[in-house]
Amino acid sequence: MTSNTDLFSLYFELTKDTESPQIFHRWTCISIISALLGRQVWVPFGAFRIFPNQYIMLIGEAGSRKSVAIKYGKKLLSRAGYSTFAAEKTTKEKFLLDLEGLEELDGKEMTDVGVMQSLFNTDVNSMEPKEVYIVADEFNDFMRCGDMEFHSMLGALWDYDDETGQYKQRLKNSKSIAIYQPTINIFGGNTHEGFAEMFPPQAIGQGFLSRMLLIFSEPSGRKIAWPEKPSAEKEDLFIKALQQIKTKMNGPLSLSARAKEILTVLYNTYEGFTDVRFTSYFTRRYTHLIKLCIVCAAAKGKSLIDTHEVMLANTILAYTEHFMPKALGEFGKAKNADVANRILGILQKSLTPIDGPELWKQVSSDLNAQEELQKLLAGLLTAGKVQWIKRTGNGVQGWMIVRKQLGGKQLYIDWNMLPEYKQLGI
Repeated sequence: MTSNTDLFSLYFELTKDTESPQIFHRWTCISIISALLGRQVWVPFGAFRIFPNQYIMLIGEAGSRKSVAIKYGKKLLSRAGYSTFAAEKTTKEKFLLDLEGLEELDGKEMTDVGVMQSLFNTDVNSMEPKEVYIVADEFNDFMRCGDMEFHSMLGALWDYDDETGQYKQRLKNSKSIAIYQPTINIFGGNTHEGFAEMFPPQAIGQGFLSRMLLIFSEPSGRKIAWPEKPSAEKEDLFIKALQQIKTKMNGPLSLSARAKEILTVLYNTYEGFTDVRFTSYFTRRYTHLIKLCIVCAAAKGKSLIDTHEVMLANTILAYTEHFMPKALGEFGKAKNADVANRILGILQKSLTPIDGPELWKQVSSDLNAQEELQKLLAGLLTAGKVQWIKRTGNGVQGWMIVRKQLGGKQLYIDWNMLPEYKQLGI
């Protein structure tokens, strides 16, 4: 891999003629690089290490092409030789058994519905790091909804780093599980409704969600009736670049003095955004940023994190955070939050105002009276989510979604690093 090769550029070239939004493709590329690297690269951080593993969930309405982006990334990673994918459906107990590499539970052989052989094809007692990549384009098919115990365990494994010990758990059947240096990457997809079904409102302050990056996008608007098969030559070039990174990137990454200076400023000055539901996320934002810096350096095959990598990572993260409140929608807020989400989804699709009677037609089956719709719209208006467009010369009036502009005063951000910035005119 030459110093001029950039995995992001190669991936965007591969996926440019698809319906999936660019932000979904960007985080797909980030996720597969993170899984590829696993625990073989890190940034020293006091007594511990920060690894590039990520918990990422794409969120959008049905038809926003989340699954297309996720499945294509998994396909390319598999072709590059990666094989430690998780089962498609699991429970906390079976997940731990899979990660350790055991095949039996209570003396009974487990079925192929969730069984994974030893992830490293080695002795289960070997002191070798274990890793797994959870890829679930329909995340609610992967685990039981509301399984807070499983969520908590995954949260604990996000930044697990004990070079001398093992992650230990005693299962319900009293079997003790010991996993050496577990590394977990998660890449899932969900709708607003599915997300609310998976996570109860009390999960907002729970550690698992603060470790998960929620990637939201409206549909791209592109309609491709007969998509062409991606160029085999371009796919081979990307896969070869992945394989070279896997071979080349090993050990601790270093940071330039300027990179450390910028990261220090960002750590000391970051104030978050106004949505209080992300308070727990704010406390881990700096770790998310460093993980992303590792990925940005690896995308160019660099073992040094410099100014460019920090700027790019911070810009990607800030751009993602701009849409995070939309990823949650009305989750965890008030009664009829699911209907409020539906209203926002309807307005997001429309390029023209929609009046009250038309909205009522679409949500009447979920509400008892039009007065409830009026209260929901008033609440969304007060929250700055929607706006009322007065009658114009052509007689059009009604409700429209509010699309906030990207902030221009944030430190160490260059929106021009993102291809879609100029394309979307934001």
